[in-house]
Amino acid sequence: MGVIIPFNPNMETNTESRLTIILHSVLNMEVLTLWLLSLDYRRRVLLLKSQTMKGLFISGSGTNVGKTLIASYIIKALSVKYTVVARKPIESDCIKTADGLMPKDAVLLNNLCANPEPISAVCKFRFEACVSGEKASAEQGIIVKLQDLVDAVQPINDDDFVVVEGAGGIYSPIAQQALNSDLALALKLPVVIVVKDELGAINQALLSINAAKKHKLNIVMLVLNQITPNDLGNEEALKAYTDIEVVTFNQNKIGNFNTKVMALI
Repeated sequence: MGVIIPFNPNMETNTESRLTIILHSVLNMEVLTLWLLSLDYRRRVLLLKSQTMKGLFISGSGTNVGKTLIASYIIKALSVKYTVVARKPIESDCIKTADGLMPKDAVLLNNLCANPEPISAVCKFRFEACVSGEKASAEQGIIVKLQDLVDAVQPINDDDFVVVEGAGGIYSPIAQQALNSDLALALKLPVVIVVKDELGAINQALLSINAAKKHKLNIVMLVLNQITPNDLGNEEALKAYTDIEVVTFNQNKIGNFNTKVMALI
């Protein structure tokens, strides 16, 4: 006999934690059905989808470390086997065009997918100012909440593999009172952290790893983005401090990178 959690439709709940408790502790499906029905239709659909969404969340040690580049190669690698869709739910520093603001990163990632989608589905919140998503939206008088970004990431087709690129680093503000770490946690997606392979990369990598672990994120890979070849030995040095998969990315030697990416899925 399962443990039955008292049902109260007026009770204020954390939907994610409550659903987890019910799914793991309650065998009485009547209780689950009643609770789900107490939610509005849109929240029911999004909540159920969030439990099964397949994908990766691409973050980094900061801005301009190569997240979009790494995300693009991840999309290329996975597209051999999966139907991949790109999501960058919020982007600043967009280009002003006759058709509206054009998000450069989101457009690039979308065009690499086998079935490109309308850019509004890939990047819902677009801003011209070259500042954090939180600041850019505030300057426009627009309130973007964490749940807005979670909703914007959901794929149209349940079977799609979603590659989500954050904005900035793990601790960069991305929505009202929300950091990139909060979005990654809310999406429940494995995280890939990108660090520029340069002097100081070990410090940046370990700081990012510790920040992600503090927020209970599932880090599956740390990518050292080697923009120019070097003999710093950061990859081997990092392996002495973490058991997370560390791989150096070099555009001229992508075979090993692709193999490591495919092994994540």
